[in-house]
Amino acid sequence: MNRTTVALLAALEAAIVAAVGIGICVVPLTVLWAAQYHLTGDFAVVWKAAADIWLVGHGVNLTVALDPQTVGSLGLPTAAAPFQVTIALLGFAALTAGLGVRTGLRAAETPFRSAGALSALAVFLVVSVLVTLTAGSAVVTPSVWQGVVLPPFVYALGIGIGFAFATLREREARTSSRAGDRAADRAGDRAVDRAADRPDGTSTESHGGAAPVALAVRARVGALPVPVRAGVLGAVRAGSAATAIVVGLSALILALLIFGNYGAIISLYEQLQTGVAGGVALTIAQLAFLPNLVIWLMSWLVGPGFAIGTGSAVSAIGTALGPLPGVPLFGVIPAHGYTFGLVGVLVPLLAGFLAAALLRATRKTQVDGVLALLLTAAGIGVVAGIQLGLLAWWSSGALGPGRLHDVGPNPWLVGAFAAVEVAVAAIIGLMAGGRARR
Repeated sequence: MNRTTVALLAALEAAIVAAVGIGICVVPLTVLWAAQYHLTGDFAVVWKAAADIWLVGHGVNLTVALDPQTVGSLGLPTAAAPFQVTIALLGFAALTAGLGVRTGLRAAETPFRSAGALSALAVFLVVSVLVTLTAGSAVVTPSVWQGVVLPPFVYALGIGIGFAFATLREREARTSSRAGDRAADRAGDRAVDRAADRPDGTSTESHGGAAPVALAVRARVGALPVPVRAGVLGAVRAGSAATAIVVGLSALILALLIFGNYGAIISLYEQLQTGVAGGVALTIAQLAFLPNLVIWLMSWLVGPGFAIGTGSAVSAIGTALGPLPGVPLFGVIPAHGYTFGLVGVLVPLLAGFLAAALLRATRKTQVDGVLALLLTAAGIGVVAGIQLGLLAWWSSGALGPGRLHDVGPNPWLVGAFAAVEVAVAAIIGLMAGGRARR
């Protein structure tokens, strides 16, 4: 394919990615509009609401200004003043980033990956600008600059991850190819030696062209000591693996809690009396909120827990809850905390141990000495702490007026606790992995 074809295909894929995310918002709201209002009224209201949801799903702040009549009907005196909704429905961001990974992988398969990436980002930027400019109303006003910047940033992040995966694939393929070439060359040299019948077993130089390449590689790698480079890369791998283990187990535990509290969730649905169409729209909104709940449960397992309103706390140490918003999925949050208590802290400890043990058992460079082991374990903890802290930050924010201004985990506490727990477990894992390797 030529450059123009790659750019056009990437642009089309970016348009489809944006259409999928926006369609998930528009379709249920349109069904609700048709069922409740019988297609009467202005469809622009549906579009603006869908655009607002899509934007907040990518981290765009919304400013809400309710009129006095609505404030009185809701019984929320704290909502009389304009307030912000800053918590992101991470399901939309995860969808955009995941499809961005696919875009990056496809662009990386062509000789014009930069052209494909830039074309896709340009189209996604145009869509974000159009959505931002057509969103908002007298009640809800999105942040314009965030609406222009954040959705393309999330998509670009996915494309970058796709490029990274493609680079790793290419590197592994080159490594396998070089290993096969070296084996073939050695077999050829042995065949030549046997044919020449040289008794001393010496061989002729068959890689004269490889020396400059080797020297160039060594010159680039020489800028950073090999043990340091291996330790840093190993810490990044093991720390990322520990993060994945913690988040994966948190998702599994949340799924079990949803099934275990199915009755409470259904009763909350019945109390809301949304009807079939409203229930479908509410369910889709909660599915978009599921990644937030997974991260909140992760923060509970790490230790600090999370808040649902100023002054509230849901943690392994204790639980103090005030009135909860009428979200059925909040039925998984018990009023007196989870019964397994401090046992949850075993999850980050287990993750740090497994990640470090696998790293030590499979890596090519040994961690020799107490200092190297401690530094590597500390690096694993720091990487996991930063990643889990960022996830906690992205999952928290303001959900409404008054006490709902503070919802979600404290990212600093989550990051610090996770770094210490994973690092301590990583020390044991590195020692266990070294024994297994020997």
